[in-house]
Amino acid sequence: MESAQYMMRDIPQEERPRERLMEYGAGALSHAELLAILLRTGTKNESAVHLAQRIITDAGGIRSLMDQSLEELTAMKGIGKAKAVQLKASIELGHRIAKSKLTQSPSIRTPRDAADILVEQMRYLQKEHFVCLFLNSKNHIIAQETLSMGSLNASIVHPREVFRAAIKCSSASIVCAHNHPSGDPTPSPEDIQITKRLIEAGSIVGIDVLDHLIIGDGTYVSLKEKGLV
Repeated sequence: MESAQYMMRDIPQEERPRERLMEYGAGALSHAELLAILLRTGTKNESAVHLAQRIITDAGGIRSLMDQSLEELTAMKGIGKAKAVQLKASIELGHRIAKSKLTQSPSIRTPRDAADILVEQMRYLQKEHFVCLFLNSKNHIIAQETLSMGSLNASIVHPREVFRAAIKCSSASIVCAHNHPSGDPTPSPEDIQITKRLIEAGSIVGIDVLDHLIIGDGTYVSLKEKGLV
């Protein structure tokens, strides 16, 4: 009898996610309610909302869903391959929408210009991602690439990988960025060391490293603005 309280049919109509979205708009829904709409159905003993809330909890929070692999999702009780694929597709679509400004080929003139593109893309990542914006001679973005994931250190972010990618797209200059999953964008000594190595390598191959941004939770630090490079 206790399981009955978890079934969607027993939830008042005005509290069901789809109905609430239609009446109040998507912004009024909780993370779990939005996720429940994507899942569509729950399990035998859980409504879609309760399943969604459990997924968020098991993943370690809504941000962590971004880094969950298909295998990690399907390992969660109540998530089969179909639901896992649907979640991954939805997350990727949101990620691409966040990156859609790149299709307008914006010009990077200041650290703020680069931050406007990268902060929302990178602030929720639970692992460190090292990203480069590749610019042409007019400082317009011609490409963006994630060159490494994991702990940032000299062995993972190697100048040859950065400049191999830059040369491939005929880049005149680059802006580097990586996130701090802690949310604190304070540069570490390793961040400064790696940036100096990249600048030195860039001077040899004739590709300027304009800046290195450290992305936090809605904030950023420009090593150029701080006079650290």
